[in-house]
Amino acid sequence: MIKIGMVGAGFVANFHARSLYYVRDVELAGVHAPQGAESLAKMARETGLGNTQVFDSIAKLCKVVDVISIFAPNFARVQIMNDIAKSVKSGAKIKGIICEKPLARNLKEADALVKIAADLRIPTAYFENQIHMPSLTEARKQLAAVEKTMGPAHLARSAEEHGGPHEPWFWDPTRQGGGVCCDMGCHSIAAGMHVLTPAGKTPDYLIPVCVNASMALLKWGKKPWINQLKKRGVDYTTSPAEDYSSVTVEFKDPKTGMRSLVQATNSWMYDAPGLRLLMETFGPGYSYTINSLQSPAGLFISDAAAAAVANTELALEKSQASRGALILQPNEMDLYGYIAEWRDAISAFQQGKNALLNFEYGRLITMLIMAAYLSHENRRVIDLTDPKVLKELQDYIPLIQQGKGAKVL
Repeated sequence: MIKIGMVGAGFVANFHARSLYYVRDVELAGVHAPQGAESLAKMARETGLGNTQVFDSIAKLCKVVDVISIFAPNFARVQIMNDIAKSVKSGAKIKGIICEKPLARNLKEADALVKIAADLRIPTAYFENQIHMPSLTEARKQLAAVEKTMGPAHLARSAEEHGGPHEPWFWDPTRQGGGVCCDMGCHSIAAGMHVLTPAGKTPDYLIPVCVNASMALLKWGKKPWINQLKKRGVDYTTSPAEDYSSVTVEFKDPKTGMRSLVQATNSWMYDAPGLRLLMETFGPGYSYTINSLQSPAGLFISDAAAAAVANTELALEKSQASRGALILQPNEMDLYGYIAEWRDAISAFQQGKNALLNFEYGRLITMLIMAAYLSHENRRVIDLTDPKVLKELQDYIPLIQQGKGAKVL
């Protein structure tokens, strides 16, 4: 039985805890978080995930678990990794370290996390759930013979859109790392790159050639929305972040030289039933489409009955309505790939290996996100084959991340 410890007890930690219900030979042994830990532990115990306890320090948590997972806010990641390192050097026997996307807010932080894990010689898992979505993996399986005959896909359009994050820190670009491009662009770029990668090749096989991006503040900089953010303690009149981003990444196959494109679109201004993941993949003579809002089930709540609805997200993550025709997804944890990524990570750690996606892969995605912000700021295509550009990205902190987004939005 693998004992798991969670650092963080917010929305994503609760989502992951619910996912663990479908993973064999694991128990959620402990949780450490400044708030929400008691509630998460209680839920875990009630759903049969073990005798989950709350710990008041990372050091104490590390002593009783095999795997430590970081589901805390982006701005806290480096300190948490340092605390884990101290615990391991003091005798904690950790078999694997998990970090939720994005790995870091910038390359300096990403490099710090990669180095700490490498120095500890502990396997890592970068949690990017969309690559593990069953609809995506099954589509690739069914098209395996076609891809082998015709060649890998050459164009991927990947979008994640909803009405906006849960917690105030997500909206704060200085703490989160940016706006929607940092928050969800990491998903769409990674998923797009994955479906373009030839079968049997590693996730970092393709070579990124260039990035072209455009970002905007389209909804949340206007009234009444900007006033809603002020009530959450976030002021977009002084330190705005983008609520829309469009990023194009060009890749090259290192063996064939063939080029392929990812078009990643992300927004916090999607006023519709709820979170939508829309993926379109095109290859020579074939294609496939994934739309998370297409469900075999649905709900209807009348005006008279709407007052009884306590939580609109019971039907769908980021749901924006509590009445009318609502979409129902029977198992969102499976739909979005959370269960599969846990199974992959646990299996790898049991063998003493990195998961399919490790911290180095997370650093690669962080680099592409930084290139997107630089492209938007400079209004130019960023050449990732230029050593000078790569050096510039190493120390680059986007203006939006610095709290100076008003200069570029």
